[in-house]
Amino acid sequence: MPMSPPAPGKASKAPQRVIKKYPNRRLYDTDTSTYITLAEVKHMVMDGDQVTVRDAKTGEDLTRSIFLQILLEEEAAGAPMFTEAVLANIIRFYGHAMQGFMGSYLEKNVQAFMDMQVKMAEQTKGFTPEMWAKFTPMQSPPMQGLMGGFAEQSKQMFEQMQEQMKKQTEQMFGSFKPKR
Repeated sequence: MPMSPPAPGKASKAPQRVIKKYPNRRLYDTDTSTYITLAEVKHMVMDGDQVTVRDAKTGEDLTRSIFLQILLEEEAAGAPMFTEAVLANIIRFYGHAMQGFMGSYLEKNVQAFMDMQVKMAEQTKGFTPEMWAKFTPMQSPPMQGLMGGFAEQSKQMFEQMQEQMKKQTEQMFGSFKPKR
């Protein structure tokens, strides 16, 4: 079942949930003093909780690996979000000079999409199922406007990234110009 994104700013205001991961692969929620499952960590994240996963023995931050594990399970569960082509393209950026920019670009685009989704949810609070049936086709003007705005914002972010790269390249190679 699709879940709506947290309210704007909810994730940043939520207290930090610390989960400890033990060598036996069990996850322990320090807030509730109970063992939890990966699915429960997923629900915490979906609810907008700030979650940190730490190795119980060393204190090492394992949050990224746990989030990647959740993504892997979701992708394998039947309705994947990423096509093989998208995954292959993401893999191609590892070790590439653009790797850092790509991560930032994806993060900003996902956040822009989340902001758009929140805005749309606010504007459609009182919609009945009949109203949704009329609204949801991609040809509807409101949907076209939302997606057009997102596409324009994405384009602007990409152009800003290109300009930033151009400036960094000029700075880096500026010292190699022949002196006259």
